[in-house]
Amino acid sequence: MKRFKNILMICDEQSLDEEVVSRAVWLAKENGAAVTLADVIEAAPGEMAQLFGRLPGTRGHDLEHEVLVSMQRRLSAVGERFRAEGIETREEVIQGIPFIEVIKRVLTHGHDLVMKAAAGETEGRSVFFASMDMHLLRKCPCPVWIMKKSDRPRYSRVLAAVDPDPGDRQRHALNRLVLDLATSLSAADHSHLHIVNAWQLDAEDSLKHTAFARVPKETVEQLIEEERQECEARLQTLLGAYPNLRAEDEVHMLHGRASTAIPEFAEAEGVELIVMGTVGRTGVRGFIIGNTAEAILNQVKCAVLAVKPPGFETPVR
Repeated sequence: MKRFKNILMICDEQSLDEEVVSRAVWLAKENGAAVTLADVIEAAPGEMAQLFGRLPGTRGHDLEHEVLVSMQRRLSAVGERFRAEGIETREEVIQGIPFIEVIKRVLTHGHDLVMKAAAGETEGRSVFFASMDMHLLRKCPCPVWIMKKSDRPRYSRVLAAVDPDPGDRQRHALNRLVLDLATSLSAADHSHLHIVNAWQLDAEDSLKHTAFARVPKETVEQLIEEERQECEARLQTLLGAYPNLRAEDEVHMLHGRASTAIPEFAEAEGVELIVMGTVGRTGVRGFIIGNTAEAILNQVKCAVLAVKPPGFETPVR
């Protein structure tokens, strides 16, 4: 994997976990990438000074300065880990609404990957990806890698979620990017790769279970089989660009809605990283993430590397 050259790592408290930092150091070395370590104060410049200034006997601007200096020193200490490995590293404390400031920095400094730890990891499945994480997954124009604290230095099971359609250039490019990243990561980690395509016939549930559909069961089953064959052919066309898949790599056709089939498969197989596209229309501000991708992200509790389709436009300016 030599795709990333300008990584932005968010160094909040969760992201300073040993394994999270080690993964970022490894990725930067593997790619020959420069790294910016950033932490975000959720307050505009001067707001902390105003708040501290209300305290008796305090000088608000001095206290704000001390907070900034303390955070900068912490980032510098983390940066020594990277510099010791010969990685070009800089540190920066950002002030403002966290996800907006991070995305602005991606736009102005050309970062090609954002890395951070899952903010809501200890709070239960429903908030595994906390607010800032979801905003980045929805709106950040470059790939976003939300990591999980782990006792393992490498992933043992990686899942690539694809939805092939060779006739759709945008979707095809997105699927290729997902597979490029997943195959590279699994090969580097010597992990088990699952390539997953969830499929079902349009309106299949209605055809099967609605009494008023009046479609013979045999006809429905034939339509489902034809859909399966078409989806399998599309998947094989996509995989034709990857002739060197390893013997331990597995391909799965999951019959069902992707929004439920993929999270259930990931949990059952003990998947530790999902590589997936967040598919939305490009060129339409505000249409950020596909409903299926959103549903998957709201259910999984493992690391996610999310990528956007070519031409994606963030609403952040």
